[in-house]
Amino acid sequence: MKRTHLFLFILLSLSVIAAGCTGYESSSPQSVYPESDMIYDLEETSAFDGGSSYKLADNGASSQSSITRKVITTSSVSIEVKNTPDALDNISDIADEFDGYVSSSSVYTRYDDEGMYGYITIRVPSSELDKALETIGDLGKVTSKSTTASDVTEEYIDVNARLSNLEKQETRLGEILEMSTTVEEVLAVEKELGRVRGEIESLTGRLNYLNDRIDLATINVDVSEPRNITHSWGLRDALSDSVRGFIGSVNGIIVFIGVAIPIVIFASIVGIMLIFVKRRVWR
Repeated sequence: MKRTHLFLFILLSLSVIAAGCTGYESSSPQSVYPESDMIYDLEETSAFDGGSSYKLADNGASSQSSITRKVITTSSVSIEVKNTPDALDNISDIADEFDGYVSSSSVYTRYDDEGMYGYITIRVPSSELDKALETIGDLGKVTSKSTTASDVTEEYIDVNARLSNLEKQETRLGEILEMSTTVEEVLAVEKELGRVRGEIESLTGRLNYLNDRIDLATINVDVSEPRNITHSWGLRDALSDSVRGFIGSVNGIIVFIGVAIPIVIFASIVGIMLIFVKRRVWR
């Protein structure tokens, strides 16, 4: 019985230490990275309770290994082309050319039947972003272009550190599970082991997502065909309005005639009858 109490005490101590490490990581002040062209790297070093710490080193100023700043990049481009479907196909080929892929694509016809427009989103390696944007711009006239970058270096380091701690906890719990001799001990360890494994899966999924967004930049392209020049002058709209007005006038005349004819016929019959009766009276 004393052994069981000792075992549960050890397990509880491990849980408290793990919770303390997690609380320390979440409550520590956020680092502010300098906006310079320095290259940073992630170096795992020994820390208390088997944890991990990380060092940031200036590129070329230290012999420590370094990791490049982690950035998620998204670009948006609007271009005018002669043929929208062909342009979308060409952009898809550009994605393949730079070892990327098409995330989504759609094409539509304008409501006034004045050409087509479409949207396409591609993912390309971040190192090839500038070349891909330049190649896309050669397809037509670029009307707008923008690029946004989100620095996720701090989150990336934090997720790696937490994942490393949890993996070490999983190893320790596995060792404790092998030493368990009672059902109570086994159930307690397996419960804690399940919690740790669940957190590992969650952090692994988040890390995979970050790696995908960091390695592949996103390019959103808005493709459209230029409208006819008469539309910009208002001639087409004026002509269309005049035709509609003429048709409306004709419709009004037809309706008026349709209503007036029965009245004229009725009035003519009444007039003829009155003339006929008047003539009979005079005779």
